[in-house]
Amino acid sequence: MIKCIVVDDKPLAIDVLEHYIAKVPFLEVSATYTNPLEALNKVIEGNIDLVFLDIQMPELNGLQFMKIVKGKCQVILTTAYAEYALEGFDNDAVDYLLKPVSFERFYKAVEKAQFVLKGLSNDDSRVIHPQQDLNHIFVKTEYKLVRIAKDDILYVEGMQNYVNIYTPTEKITSLQTMKKTEEQLASPQFLRVHKSFIVATQKIDSVERNRIFIGEKVIALGDNYRASFYEVVGR
Repeated sequence: MIKCIVVDDKPLAIDVLEHYIAKVPFLEVSATYTNPLEALNKVIEGNIDLVFLDIQMPELNGLQFMKIVKGKCQVILTTAYAEYALEGFDNDAVDYLLKPVSFERFYKAVEKAQFVLKGLSNDDSRVIHPQQDLNHIFVKTEYKLVRIAKDDILYVEGMQNYVNIYTPTEKITSLQTMKKTEEQLASPQFLRVHKSFIVATQKIDSVERNRIFIGEKVIALGDNYRASFYEVVGR
């Protein structure tokens, strides 16, 4: 059973989510709050698995709330403002629901939360995600988690607010940071070779001066990454 709370300064929004939660057998409402500070105390006390969290609230907004409780529970954001989606995912939101929320969309989000929570360890940190699978990573796209086999990844290109992950057959755009992706793709199988690129070392066809060739793609080897790169691949 997933113990959850609902935090929203509008009682009608809470009523909708409570009604939806009652339809889902693996969810249990522990409490609802219109005051985010009271909800914060509840989460800090422990035993809360999931928070349905509004963003625009007085005293403490949803994004500030997430930064304080990070690692203590999972969060599904519920808001009328789509522009906060990227920042929400950067703070590890499980999903992002735009109001008015349909039950179908709500159920997809809580299924995702259930999947993530099943991947958590029993230790106190409770922050281990589905990336426990050593052969795959899970990345957040706009509306879902996507499972990618590490052996399929050729390289990753970091953009301003997202990353593109390239495989032989597709490009996957993920709403996460380059730093997060680098943590998922550990050396020596993957190496950061430029501020904007991570490469799969086994996919490198050749290296010429400061250029790395993977198929038809040419990737610059950054000055700050050259020494660590050659330590792994050899001179």
